[in-house]
Amino acid sequence: MGDTAHYPLLERIDSPEELRRVPVSRLSGLAGEVRQMLLNSVAAHGGHLGAGLGAVELAIALHYVFQTPNDRLVWDVGHQAYPHKILTGRRERLETIRQLNGLAPFPKRTESAYDCFGVGHSSTSISAALGMLLATEQQGNDRKIVAIIGDGGLTAGLAYEALNHAGGMDSDLLIVLNDNEMSISPSVGAMHNYLTRLISSPLSWSTRELSKRLLKYAPPLYEMAKRAEAQIKKLVLPGTLFEELGFTYFGPVDGHDLDSLVPTLRNLRNIHGPRLLHVVTRKGKGYGPAESNPVAYHGVGPFDPRVGLTRSKQASAKSYTQVFSEWVCDMAAADQRLVAITPAMREGSGLVEFQSRFPQRYFDVGIAEQHSVTLAAGLACEGHKPVVAIYSTFLQRAYDQLIHDVALQNLPVLFAIDRAGLVGPDGPTHAGSFDLTYMRCLPNLVLMAPADENECRQMLYTGFQLDRPAAVRYPRGCGPGVEVAEKMEALPVGQAELRRHVSDIAILAFGAMVQPAVEAAEQLDATVVNMRFIKPLDESLVLELAGSHQLLVTVEDNVVAGGAGTAVSECLSRHNVAQPVIHIGLPDRFIDHGGRDELLGLAGLDSSGIIAQIQKIRPPEHGRVASGNQPADHNVTVLRLHATASVAKLGH
Repeated sequence: MGDTAHYPLLERIDSPEELRRVPVSRLSGLAGEVRQMLLNSVAAHGGHLGAGLGAVELAIALHYVFQTPNDRLVWDVGHQAYPHKILTGRRERLETIRQLNGLAPFPKRTESAYDCFGVGHSSTSISAALGMLLATEQQGNDRKIVAIIGDGGLTAGLAYEALNHAGGMDSDLLIVLNDNEMSISPSVGAMHNYLTRLISSPLSWSTRELSKRLLKYAPPLYEMAKRAEAQIKKLVLPGTLFEELGFTYFGPVDGHDLDSLVPTLRNLRNIHGPRLLHVVTRKGKGYGPAESNPVAYHGVGPFDPRVGLTRSKQASAKSYTQVFSEWVCDMAAADQRLVAITPAMREGSGLVEFQSRFPQRYFDVGIAEQHSVTLAAGLACEGHKPVVAIYSTFLQRAYDQLIHDVALQNLPVLFAIDRAGLVGPDGPTHAGSFDLTYMRCLPNLVLMAPADENECRQMLYTGFQLDRPAAVRYPRGCGPGVEVAEKMEALPVGQAELRRHVSDIAILAFGAMVQPAVEAAEQLDATVVNMRFIKPLDESLVLELAGSHQLLVTVEDNVVAGGAGTAVSECLSRHNVAQPVIHIGLPDRFIDHGGRDELLGLAGLDSSGIIAQIQKIRPPEHGRVASGNQPADHNVTVLRLHATASVAKLGH
C-alpha cells in the first residue's frame, strides 16, 4: 500500500528554515498535510501513530518559533517525534521507519542534527535539556533549550529530580508539557488561551516584575499582593506545583490551535528563567478511530486507514505475553496472596484480563520502574506474593532496587520479564540484551529462560512457589508452537533438560535459542541441552558433557560478556576442567532496529549462523577442534580452559 497523496505545502519544506518562510495563516493547512502523510505512511508500513498525530501542531510551532538546530528541541521518549522527523528533512524516508537500515523509531543523534538527544526511555528530556543549557551558558552561547515531555513522562522520579534542580537555579529553561490525556479539558478554550497569551506577553511580564520590585518597598502591600496572586492561581491555574518548584507556569493552551500556540511560544522564547508551558493535545488527533481508541493506535502494523484496525487471525502459536497473561490469572485464582504490578505496561505485559478480574490486586504505578520494584518488596514483607510484569529494558532502570530492596533482603518477588533479547523494530533502546548479565551476578536470585510456551508457564509457577526472588525472562512474540498444559507443575530448580544426545559437540542453549540450536544440531549431529536455569546452573550436567564431548558451545540471546555462557566457563574453571568452549551470543555493540528474525540472523543467532560459527572453529571435514588462534566472529568468544587459568581469544 503506497502513499500516492499530494502534499502541496509540505513537499516544498525540507528543513525548518523553509518552514519558517511559510505565512502563519497557512500553518494550519500544513498541519493537515503532515497529519495525512503520517497517517498514510504508518498505515502502509506500521509504526507509532497516535502520539504523533497528536503532536503535529506542536512540532510545527516549535520549529517555526525556535531557530533549530541551533536552538535545541529535546523530545521525551520519541513516540511523538514523527512530525518532527517529517519537518527536518526526513520526509521521503518516513516509510522506512523501524525497518532494517531505515529511519530510527525515536530521535537519534547520528541520524540528524535536529535530533540533539537520543531517546527511547521516558522522562529524560528535562535532565538532558538542563545539561545542554548549563553547557551553553558556560560557552557563552545564547541558544534556547526546550524540553518537550508528556504527562505520562512526569510520573517518573527522574523528571522531578530534574525539575527540582532546574527550578532551584534560575535556569533559562523552557519545558513544554504535552498533556494528551485531556484531564483538564474544561480549562481549554478561547478565553483561557487569551489569558495565557496575555500573561506571557512581554508587556504583562515586565509589568508583573516591575510591580513586584516596587511593592517590595511597601511590605504590607507586597504581602497582600502575593497572597492575592496565590489565591488566583489556585482558582484559575493548575500550575501551583510547578510554581512551587521554581517554574513560572503558563497554560493550559490548546495544542492544536496554531493561532494561539505560535504567539505564546514567541512570547515565552524571550522570557528568562525556568518556565513551563502546559499544552493540551489529543492522541490520534484528526483520525477518528485513533482518537476514540488511542491505546490500540499507539503502535500499529500495516492497516487500511479507510477501515481502521481489524482483528487479525488468531496465530497458531501463543505469544509468550499471552502465556503470562493466562498464567497470572490462573495463579491469582488459586492463591489470594498474588498481586500484580506493572510500570505503565498493562497492555504490553498482558495484564488487561488480570485488571478486569482482580482489580484490587492490580497496581499500575505509571512510568516508575524503581517504585514498582520497591513497592513489590514492601508487599512481600507483609506476606503477599508480588509479580512484577516488566520489560527487560525497563528493569534496567530499577537495578538498584532489584539489588538492594529485593535480592539483598531475599524477598519472594517474581519478575516476569518480557521482551528479552532482541525486540526488533524498536531498536537498541528497547532491546533486552543485558538482563542475563546484570541479573546472573545477584545473590539469592533464581534466573530462568523458557525454551517454549509450556515451559514458560511452568517456570512462572516454579518461581512463584519459591520463597526467594525469581525471574523468568522471555522474548517478544510467539514461541515454537508447543501446546500449553493447563496443569502447573514446578520444575526441579537448577536442572537442565537433555534434548538430543550424541557425541563430539554439545550445544548448551538458553531460552529462545533452544529451537535454532536443535535445528543446527540436526545438521551437525550434535548434542543439545535446554539449560532452563541460568542460575543456579546445572553444573553436574555441564561437567558430565565436558567429559564426554570435545567441544562445548553455549548459545544465548544476551551479550556474551558476563552472560549465561560465561557461567558455564566459570563452572569449568572452578572445577579445574580443561575444555574448549565457544560462546555465541549478541555482539559487543548496540544492534539497530529491524525485524526480530532479521536481526537474529545478522547476529548469527539463527540455525545457519550457529552452524557457521561452530564450523569456523571445527571445520566439518575434521574430527577435532581447530587451533586456538582460529578467527572467530565478533559475537563469539572461544575459550580453551586449563586447570590453572582461563584464556579468552577474541576474534575480529
